[in-house]
Amino acid sequence: MASRRTYGSYNDGCASAHALDLIGERWTLLVVRELLLGPKRFAELERDILGLSPTVLSQRLRELEERGIVERRTLPAPARVDVYGLTPWGARLEAVNAALSAWAVESPNLPWDADMSPDTLVLAMRAHARPVASVDGPVRVALTLEDSRLVDAPAVTYLATVSAEGTTVEREAEPGPVDAEIHATTAEWKACVIGGAPVESRPGTRVVGRADAAETVLLGTRLEVGSE
Repeated sequence: MASRRTYGSYNDGCASAHALDLIGERWTLLVVRELLLGPKRFAELERDILGLSPTVLSQRLRELEERGIVERRTLPAPARVDVYGLTPWGARLEAVNAALSAWAVESPNLPWDADMSPDTLVLAMRAHARPVASVDGPVRVALTLEDSRLVDAPAVTYLATVSAEGTTVEREAEPGPVDAEIHATTAEWKACVIGGAPVESRPGTRVVGRADAAETVLLGTRLEVGSE
């Protein structure tokens, strides 16, 4: 199969055109998206990106490695498995992903009812993250999400920290002491983060600990329609 010509080969020296040469193929940016919160194994990427075949995933990962965006490494014993992670340069694509999300929420054809992977939903939270001036000291919440698109997919845990200085959400298997724990499916939590539903209205969402902590997290991460 002949390789696709680059925009540069057409004498287009625009940096954004070169960016499309790097990440513009179908599925490429979705592979990057699923690595923004940390490295993953091939099987995890195949699981999390619905519709992406193993052959195309292999090709995209190889291209991203060649372009210096992704690097492959082997975890030490006892795991000894290969994982794919973003290079420091590749990790800077989170700002691109956030900007695209902020732009796309105004699309009249955005599939609001479609589900999201746990990492993708948390990336949406990070894209909308902001300080919460009313918080008296940092609020730490463990957020555990089950992928409602898949059967028997392992739950993923994150640590959300909300303060008057800012809000962060990181993938964290063992968050340590927290003010509350939230357990939800991605569909239920998306209804709160992007749909604006109150936590108490979602039967599939469970909060352990401070009852107000979940709403505090949403104050710092919920999509505010019309504010993008």
